[in-house]
Amino acid sequence: MTSLKGRTALVTGGAGGIGRAIARHLAQAGAKVAVCDMNLEGARAVAAELGPEHAAFAMNIADSAMVKEATAAVEATLGPVDILVNNAGIDKIEQFVDSAEDTWRQVVDVNYLGTVIVTRAVLDGMIERQYGRIVNIASDAGRVGSSGEVVYSGTKGAVIAFAKALARETAAKGITVNAVCPGPTDTALLDQVADLSQKLYDSLARAIPMRRIGTPDDVAPAVVFLAGDGAAFITGQTLSVSGGLTMA
Repeated sequence: MTSLKGRTALVTGGAGGIGRAIARHLAQAGAKVAVCDMNLEGARAVAAELGPEHAAFAMNIADSAMVKEATAAVEATLGPVDILVNNAGIDKIEQFVDSAEDTWRQVVDVNYLGTVIVTRAVLDGMIERQYGRIVNIASDAGRVGSSGEVVYSGTKGAVIAFAKALARETAAKGITVNAVCPGPTDTALLDQVADLSQKLYDSLARAIPMRRIGTPDDVAPAVVFLAGDGAAFITGQTLSVSGGLTMA
């Protein structure tokens, strides 16, 4: 089992869904977890479930000043950030021709620029210590596209490319950067698909070779692996966790 004892992990979007599972699995592996989310009450509930050595912090990842302040609070409370999981993200399921510019900008600001902002906030410390593990939660939509998620797909493709490019810059500094791409996963986001079309939701499950929708607990172990010493020679990689839906 991967041991992260002595490590501090910062998880964005940690209050629910995949983020909550990632926080739990990181804690089980021994890391001290900073559960960061705009929903501070939800983040506090997750941190309380994890135990007293973990803590919750309010963070809007699209607000660089707030990210800087929250990151300083994390490091003052739990210690320098060794592991960053860029998990926070948003989407609105709709056809591109029906979408509005305000929605595009919000999706880009959170999913892509938010990932850039938080990464930049912790990177100097990682470089100084010559150690870091950065895991971006992207999506298979960013690899192959997804109908009804056109701008979202674009941002997740950008997150993957960002991870690869940053991995090249930081490989000699003891820092790895990788992306995990969940396929259809049982979260509030997928509930939007069911609300739009139960037939579409059911067809997604049938298309997956393992014949089921993924769960957050399917995704979290991949993050823990990439955060651990066993993945020290793995960087710039994209790992799909999709039950075989995407094999490219």
